Amino acid sequence: MLQLTGIKKNFGPVTVLRGVDLQVRAGEVHALLGENGAGKSTLMKILCGIVTPDAGEIRIDGQACRFASYHEAIAAGVGVVFQEFSLIPYLDAVDNMFLARELRSPLGLLQRAAMKRRAAQIIAQLGVEIPLEVPVCKLSVAQQQFVEIAKALALDARILVLDEPTATLTPGEVEHLFKVMRGLREQGVAIIFISHHLEEIFEICDRITVLRDGAYIGTCAVSEVDQARLVEMMVGRRIENCFPPKPAAAAEGDVVLEVQALQLKRNGPVSRFQLWRGEILGFAGLVGSGRTETVLAMLGAHPAAQCKLSMHGVPLRFADPAQALQAGIGLLPESRKEQGLITSFPILHNISLNNYGKYRAGGLFLDRRREAEATRIAMQRVRVKAPDAHARVDTLSGGNQQKVVIARWINHNMQVLIFDEPTRGIDVGAKAEIYQLMREFTAQGYSIIMISSELPEVVGMSDRVCVFKGGGIVATVEGDAVTAEEIMTHATTGRLHHAA
Repeated sequence: MLQLTGIKKNFGPVTVLRGVDLQVRAGEVHALLGENGAGKSTLMKILCGIVTPDAGEIRIDGQACRFASYHEAIAAGVGVVFQEFSLIPYLDAVDNMFLARELRSPLGLLQRAAMKRRAAQIIAQLGVEIPLEVPVCKLSVAQQQFVEIAKALALDARILVLDEPTATLTPGEVEHLFKVMRGLREQGVAIIFISHHLEEIFEICDRITVLRDGAYIGTCAVSEVDQARLVEMMVGRRIENCFPPKPAAAAEGDVVLEVQALQLKRNGPVSRFQLWRGEILGFAGLVGSGRTETVLAMLGAHPAAQCKLSMHGVPLRFADPAQALQAGIGLLPESRKEQGLITSFPILHNISLNNYGKYRAGGLFLDRRREAEATRIAMQRVRVKAPDAHARVDTLSGGNQQKVVIARWINHNMQVLIFDEPTRGIDVGAKAEIYQLMREFTAQGYSIIMISSELPEVVGMSDRVCVFKGGGIVATVEGDAVTAEEIMTHATTGRLHHAA
C-alpha cells in the first residue's frame, strides 16, 4: 500500500535522512524503530506533508505522490497520531474530530447532529466510552489518546501512523489499544507503529524497519529477530545489560532526607520513609497509587493533610518548590517538555535557570563568561550531545533533553535528585546512558528517588523500593526482595496504614 524510496532530507548542514526506504503492506502493523534522533519523526512528517523531502519518492497503491501539505496527505488517506497531542483542550471530542473539515449543509450551516452521529460510530468502533460533549481537557490521558485515534479514523485513513501511542497508558489501556489495532488490521488498514518498548513490538507488529543515524538499516519479520538483535541494529552495538551493576548492599546509611509522616488526604494512609546518602530509592506502584503526589506534597507543590520531614536531622516544611530547591532538592518532572524545560530556549538558558545567582557580577550584571563555562562543564559532565550550548532544546532528542534537565540540577549543587519516569519516551541506548549517570551520581554522594512505572527499571536500578497503593506506602523492600513479583504483590494486595 505504501512505498517510500530513497528519502533524503537535510536541515542546513545537518543530514537527517540518508536515502531511507520503507514499505508497508495493507493489513499489517509495521514497526518503525530507531534511537531518538534516528530520523523516524522526520520521515513521518515527510509522509504526511509537513516536511518536504530533498530527494526520494512516495507511492501509495503504486501511484507516485508528493504532498505539499498535511491536507493533501489526509486526502490521500494518511492519518497521523502524533506523540504530542494535537487536540484543542477546550473543544469537545466531536469538534476536535471534525476540526477544519466540519460537516455543513448546502447553505453552509453546521450539521452538528450528523457530526455527533459519525463521531459516536467511530468511538463505538474503538470500543471505548468517551463523553462526546465534554471538553477534552477534562478527559483522562487514555481517553484523549483514543480521541486522537478517532480523529484520524474520521479522516477515513487507510494508512495510520501511531507515534508512541502507549507512552502514557496503563497496561490495561495498552491491551485495549492493541485490540483496536488488530481490528483495524483486519479491515485492511496499514499501521505504522513507533514505540521504544520492544516487548510491545513483539506483541502487536508483523514486520520491523530499523533506522540508525538517518540511514536505513533493514526490514525483517518479527519472527526472525529477538530483542538483542533489534537493539544491536538500532544502536550499532550489543547492549548486554542496560542496567549498571548495583553496589554491594550496605547497612543503613547516613539519612539525608526523612519523611516522618506524610498524608495526602485527611483520614488517608500515612507514608514514612528514609533516603540514605548514595542510594537510589525506587517508588513503585500502579498508576494512581500516589507516588508522584507524595513527592510533590513533600516539595510543597501538592496539597497534603500533613507533612513532617527533615534533612540531616533538621525539621523542615516547604511552602513551595523554591524552598525545596534552596534546601538542595531537585526534581526531574514526569513531563520534561511541559514542566522541566523551555524548549524554545537554548541549552545555555535552560541550564542557567535557577542558577543566575551564581553568575552575578557586582550584584547587578551577569558574568556571561562564567555562565558559559559552567554550562560547558555541566553539559560535558552529563554528556549532552549537541552542536553547542546555543542549540535550541527542541532540536535535541528526548534523551538529550532529559540530560539538560539533569545538568541544570548538577550545576545547582543538589543533594537529592528526584527522577519521575526518567526514561519515558527514550530509546534503549539513551536509557543505558541515563542509568549510568544515575549510578555515577550516587557514587559521588548524591541521593536519588526514582519514580517509575516500568518494573524492570525499578528492579534493575533501585537499592530499596517503597511500594505505593491507594495514596500511601504499603511496604519497603530491599536486598533480594527487590523483585518484580514481590513489588507487584505489595502493589496489588498491600495493607494501608491509616492515621489513628
